[in-house]
Amino acid sequence: MGLFDSVFNAEKGMTETQLTAAESFAAVALVAIAADGYLSDQESRDMSMMLSRMQLFRTYSNDLMHRMFDKLLAMLKREGPGELVNLAKACLPPELRPTAFAIATDLVLSDGTVTSQEQAFLDDLYRILEIPGDTALQIVQVMTIKNRG
Repeated sequence: MGLFDSVFNAEKGMTETQLTAAESFAAVALVAIAADGYLSDQESRDMSMMLSRMQLFRTYSNDLMHRMFDKLLAMLKREGPGELVNLAKACLPPELRPTAFAIATDLVLSDGTVTSQEQAFLDDLYRILEIPGDTALQIVQVMTIKNRG
């Protein structure tokens, strides 16, 4: 590594950034709640609540969760949803990809309406995360049932 590599690599943006498994998981959830172009306080609270109940986030304090969300939100604004999801996929363990898709689907469906942008997001997400179509369909069906009431 040369003397100036860290300076010049920093200018390349997210391509050189690594996320933890937890950050990658949270990034997918964040992009899901922002898929309709609107990020509400209620959606943020729902996301925080869902993630905080997971084993992956058991050691995260409220302060650490807020700092992680701030980091991811800044990345989302700077790089866009596609880049953030691609980075998340690269850093997300394969065994967590269906779970991330399930949480994203649950968050999208939780407000009772699915916009065309949200539907397109979920359609793209299962492909990006390399989830088999039949598995993705089952997840969407179960989350639809879950969110009916």
